[in-house]
Amino acid sequence: MSEELHVVCPACDAVNRVASRRLGAGAKCGKCHGPLFMGKPLALDEARFARHLARSDLPLLVDFWAPWCGPCRMMAPAFESAAAKLEPAMRLIKINTEEAQGLSGRLGIRSIPTLALFRGGAEVARQAGAMDANGIVAWARRGL
Repeated sequence: MSEELHVVCPACDAVNRVASRRLGAGAKCGKCHGPLFMGKPLALDEARFARHLARSDLPLLVDFWAPWCGPCRMMAPAFESAAAKLEPAMRLIKINTEEAQGLSGRLGIRSIPTLALFRGGAEVARQAGAMDANGIVAWARRGL
């Protein structure tokens, strides 16, 4: 029997139980019927991030960024490319630190861009500074 994982829908935030063997097979949300994986990062606010962190069994790779940050804008296409390579093994998320200042403060985000890897609701790795897509993928896989 396959292990079942809880996966939070990127569209409606419903929690879905998905057999691990079906993660890459076009899994769809039971509530909104949208795809559970789109191969691109998901932009979340503080409340939605809290739900994904608390309810998802998938590791979360989070890019803390700001629109005024040149290195953040430079790394954005690399992070998007990394999402296509890392999903469905993990969910890639973007958090705008200008809009989520409380979350950034609670997590101690001191510079941007900063990547943080969460597993089981806890941070397991952190890396500050821009990286290319291959660097992001390699760093994230090492962190697990």
